Amino acid sequence: MRDRSSLLFQPWLRLVLGTLGAVSIGAGATAVFVTVNGTGTAVLLAFGGILLGLAVLGDRIESVKLGGTKVKLRAAAEAKFALAEDFQHQGKFADADRLRAEGNALLDAAGPIASEYRKLRGSMPVGKERTAALEGVVEQARKLANKGRYDRAEVSSWLRGSSEGNRVMALAMMETRPELRDAEAVFAAVKDPSSAFEHYHAMRVAECMIADLDADHRRRLVELIKAARSSVFGPEASRWRLSDRMLDSLNGHLDRV
Repeated sequence: MRDRSSLLFQPWLRLVLGTLGAVSIGAGATAVFVTVNGTGTAVLLAFGGILLGLAVLGDRIESVKLGGTKVKLRAAAEAKFALAEDFQHQGKFADADRLRAEGNALLDAAGPIASEYRKLRGSMPVGKERTAALEGVVEQARKLANKGRYDRAEVSSWLRGSSEGNRVMALAMMETRPELRDAEAVFAAVKDPSSAFEHYHAMRVAECMIADLDADHRRRLVELIKAARSSVFGPEASRWRLSDRMLDSLNGHLDRV
């Protein structure tokens, strides 16, 4: 028996959905300049992105909850990013920034990466397999960081928040995009992490920042690493080797001051 989802997304239906999606996005883009109804414009753009996502991904879509607030649909966000790039090339920078913000909001609403992180941590036993699975989630976040324009304050707020999934996602994005890094937020994560996995990645980001830190921040980081070595992890941990490398780099920079 053929899978029901494959019947739902046959080529002719995808063509119709893609056409309707393109029309909706086009109407939304036009409305940007001819109406003050920002909500209506956003709806047109979002709905068009959803239709395009249905057309492109079909049965591979994670889930869609129409009429609700949760839309697990990466393609909708990608459509906004693509339109934002068009506006950027046309010199319409404010519109491009707004569309990127809307795309990021869709991704945030879907929360696929943070949700996957929480699911894996909650369902898999501690061990190498879970660590490898979590590293896969981190790699997804790194790739996501390169797909859109994120606000540094927003990413920093994820790291300062209580959701471990969002915190790890923020660290992965900071590791990939230097302009997103927030030394104080990273230092706080190094000092008081939610887990050993988060601690490792907070230290990784801190290591990436060493060359750009001033002398006072480097001294603070030395103290944070030394404190962690004496109370949080021991020589058997992978973080010990990372901390050795960090201390060597930090002391090398401080010696040159």
